[in-house]
Formats: sequence, C-alpha cells, structure tokens
Amino acid sequence: MARGSVTFGVELRRRREAAGVSLRALARAVRFSASHLSKVERGEKNASVALAQRCDHELSAGGALRDLVHAKAPRKPPISDGPVDGGAPWATPRRSTGGVHDLLAPDQAMPGQPDSQSVELTWCLTSAPVGSAEVARALGHFRRLYDECRSLGQVFGPMAVREILASSINSLRGIAGSAHPADRAAALRLAARFAEYAGWMTQEADDELGALWWNGRAAALATAADDTEFVAYTLIRRAEMALYRDDARSVVELARRADAQSRSARVRGLAAQREAQGHALMGHDAACLGALGRAAELLAEEGAGEAAGQAASRTAGQAAGAVAAAGGDPVPGSAHLAGPAEFVSGWCMHDLGRSAEAVDVLAGGLETIPAEARRARARYGARLMLALAEAGELAEACAMTEAVTASVVVLDSATIRADLRRLNRALNRWPRHSDARQASHHIAAALHTGGHVRGHTPPPFI
Repeated sequence: MARGSVTFGVELRRRREAAGVSLRALARAVRFSASHLSKVERGEKNASVALAQRCDHELSAGGALRDLVHAKAPRKPPISDGPVDGGAPWATPRRSTGGVHDLLAPDQAMPGQPDSQSVELTWCLTSAPVGSAEVARALGHFRRLYDECRSLGQVFGPMAVREILASSINSLRGIAGSAHPADRAAALRLAARFAEYAGWMTQEADDELGALWWNGRAAALATAADDTEFVAYTLIRRAEMALYRDDARSVVELARRADAQSRSARVRGLAAQREAQGHALMGHDAACLGALGRAAELLAEEGAGEAAGQAASRTAGQAAGAVAAAGGDPVPGSAHLAGPAEFVSGWCMHDLGRSAEAVDVLAGGLETIPAEARRARARYGARLMLALAEAGELAEACAMTEAVTASVVVLDSATIRADLRRLNRALNRWPRHSDARQASHHIAAALHTGGHVRGHTPPPFI
C-alpha cells in the first residue's frame, strides 16, 4: 500500500519505533495479533481500514496511516461532482410498465434499463385550477401517506415502498399543475420529501446511481417550490452516500456546501454532523470534535431555527390552509432515532479508532428506539455490535447477533449488510472463539439470504 515510495508497513514501523511502542504492545492496543502486525510491517500482508484506523489513533498519526490504505483503494468519481438539480425534465415512457422508470427521461435511464421512447410529463388533474380547499384536503391525505411510507419502510423491503413513493410523487406533481400558484409550492415541497425518501429506499436497495437520481429529483422539486432549506438538505443526503463509499473528502465538501446554503439551525446542525463523520473517516480528531460541538450548538436551537427556516422557504402568497391541513412539512432527518446525535458521535468515535469510547456513547441507545422501527434498530444494533467487537467485547457483540440478522432478510438493507460485512471481518480475527464463530455463521447466512431477496421475481397474478 503505497503513496509515492512510502508503504503502510514501513510507515507503521517508523511511527511505532519513534513512539517507543513495542510490536506486542501495539498489537494488544489495536486488538490484532502480533504475528499479523509483524507481517503487515514487512509487507507480507495488507492492512485493513480497521487496522489503519486503530493504529492511526494509538500512534497519533492524524490520519496519515489510513491515508496510505485509502491511497490503494480503487477510485470512483467523487459523489460531489455533477449537478444536484435533477438535470433533464421529468418524462414518462409511452408504454408504461407501472414502475419507477415511468418517471425517467431518455438521458436519465437508470442502470440496466432499456431505452424507451418518452414524452415530457406535463399532465394536470383538470383544465381549470383546483381551489385551495381541495388542495388542502388532498395534501392532508398525502402528508399522512408520507408518514405511513416512512413507517412501512421500517418493517418492509425498500423496493415495494419506493413504488408507492414514485406514484405519489406523480400525483403530487399533477396536483401542483392543477393548483393556483399560491398552492403549487406546498404540493411541490411535499413531493420533494417523497422523492428524498425514495432516494433513501433506493440506497437501501444497493442502487447508488438510482439513489443519486432521486436525490436530484428531490432537489429539483424543492427548487421549483423555492424551498432552499430542503435543497441544502439534499446535499447532506448526498454526503451520506459518499460516506458509505468511504469518500471522506466528498462528505466534508458536500456538508460544507449544505451549511453555506442553509439558514436553518436544524439543517446546518445536520450538515455539521455529516462533516464530523467525514473528518472521522480521515482520522482528523480535532476537526471531527469541532464539527460535533458545532452540531450540538445548532441543534440545541433547532426549534426556533426550524420555524424561521420554514417561514423563509414559503412564498408570501402561499395559502396557509394547505400547509396546515397537510400537518406541516416533514422535518428533515431521522424520524425514528431517539438520540441521533449519540448515534453520529458514537460512529465518529469508531471511525477515529476509539472503539471503547464508541461503545460508551452507543451503549443503551438501542433500547430508546421504538420496537416497530425495525430498520433503525437493526442499523443501530449492527453498529453497536461492530464497536463492541472492535473494543474486544466479543461476548456482548455476539449476544446481539440473532436479533440484528433476523431483520436483514425482511428489510433487505444495503447499509446494514455493509456494516455486517465489516463485523464479520472483525469476528474472523478470533477464529478460536466459539461465540465469534457462531455469530459469523449467522451473519454469513443472513447476508446470503438478503442478497437473494433483491433479485427475486414475484409470482404472477393468479
């Protein structure tokens, strides 16, 4: 693993000896065997990201060691590249398949989909404008449907939920096209929330390009509604996608762009949290902790800041009745984590190689998540298990295995599967530990089954 002429093993040994730390002492601190560490230093074995993170922390390398590991990783185009406004106009194929691809223009075809002749989607409900009272009632129904979709996404696979979201977006755009100008923005703002959640469901289905497409649709709808705060939030969501591909610099760049575009304390607080995660991935302790502190300050004042941000995003002539009937715009961010700040802080500590601190922050948080929020509980549980395993608390980590893996098949979550794969690699470091072996078998079985759900073809109608 080289950056220029410097290899990870050579640099690790240089820093270890300069710090006066023996090979065995470092091996105990990072919870890898001394023989493995010796082979890494001699260049006979490659270092994992987990090893680089822990060595970086123990030797106070400030991210230099993990940079050497990342330097060898295959490069993908940064997620921060390219527009986030959605690009071409919405379109629908002439021969509808009844699915999400009905929303695609020819130059927006999603991966693996055949080209189809398309026409721009400009339909309205009626030729005459729909009154504010009718729009208010319709948006009230769709606002409740949005909440139901969020709840359904906690207990069911992402693709079925996305189909409901896609058809709802089309309907809301039809309402917007038939509404008076004063009501149009309310319908488009709600459609933007549906599109953003469709992007998350698409990300959960392990379709990064599709998730980016939906992210652009959400930004385009919010822009059309003059909802600048939600446009900024779509950058935070895009930064989360970069986080899952270990593109730390794009995470920080996108989070800073969101902060610069937003005036809302909540959105800026969420942007600061995401920036902290990017710094943690790079091993920059001081920058990470500074961003977490800034996030805490901003989110402490989110109530007043969010109200001001919502008011600023509405045009002066917009009818208040439609918004009131719809129950208000959905608040950006997690709706099911009781302590999202602890979740983010705990994971930052893990990525900084401070696993024991990560466990301290995350411990107990799982029980604050409602039982019906199965996806949130599984995500939190998988990360707590990984922090426990990296901290050497194997018995506690393994005791959670069945509860977390039982959710993988039903939820079909790409993000949970990614964390479980990392956990499996951590458990494989203890091949003689019976609990670790059993947990590893559970995880492997769940990953195998979960991978088949995505490609499963439903039976025909009878």
